Amino acid sequence: MAQTRELRRRIKSVENTRQITKTMEMVATSKLKRARDRVVAARPYAEALKEVLGDLYHPELAERFPLLRQPQRAPERVALIGITSNRGLCGAFNANLIRATRSRIAELEEAGVTVELHQVGRKGIGFFRFTGREMAVQRPDIGDKPTPDHASELVTSLMDRFAAGELDAVEVIFAKFVSPLSTPPTRLDILPVEPPTDRGTDGPADRGTVPNYSLRPSAEAILEN
Repeated sequence: MAQTRELRRRIKSVENTRQITKTMEMVATSKLKRARDRVVAARPYAEALKEVLGDLYHPELAERFPLLRQPQRAPERVALIGITSNRGLCGAFNANLIRATRSRIAELEEAGVTVELHQVGRKGIGFFRFTGREMAVQRPDIGDKPTPDHASELVTSLMDRFAAGELDAVEVIFAKFVSPLSTPPTRLDILPVEPPTDRGTDGPADRGTVPNYSLRPSAEAILEN
C-alpha cells in the first residue's frame, strides 16, 4: 500500500513538472516571436537607409562632410564594436561571437592596425577581461531591447573621431538573425560609407543606374543630420 502511494506521488510530481515546463516553453516561444518580429520589421529600414546614404555619396559632398570621406591609405586605427548577450544558456551563441571578434582583431593586428575594442554584453566583457584584453568601452547595461539612445551613445563619439581623422574605420560584429536556429556572427562595416559599386567615386549619378530620388530637404541637409 505504501508503495502504491509513493508511485502516485511520483506520478503527480512528474505531471506538475510537465505543466511547469510546458508553461515555460510557451513563454519562451512568445518572447522569441516578439524578438523575431522586431528584427524582421527593422531590417528593411536599416538596409534602405544604408543604400540611400551610399547613393547620396558624391566627391564634392565628401569634401564638406567628413563622414563621407574615403580612405586614401591602408587603415591604421579601427574601432571594433563586439556585441554579445548578457546571459548564457544559449548554446554556442556567445562563443561564436567572441571567436569572430578575436579572429577579426587578430587579422587587423597582423596587418599592423591598432584595434580599439568596444564591447557590449556581459559575456563578451567577461571573456576579454579574463584574457587581459584592454577595452575602450564596456557596456553591460544594454539588454535585449536596445534603443536608439543606446546606439547613439555607442557611435556618436566614434563618428566624431572618424570625422576628425582619429579613426580610419568603424566595424560591428553581431549575430545576424536568419532563423531561430541560425544566427551566424556577421561583420558590418559602418564607416567609411561605401559608395554604390555601379557609380564609383568619379562624378554625378547616372540616372540610368542610380535611383532617381526626390530629396526633401536637400542632400546637404540630410547628411548634416
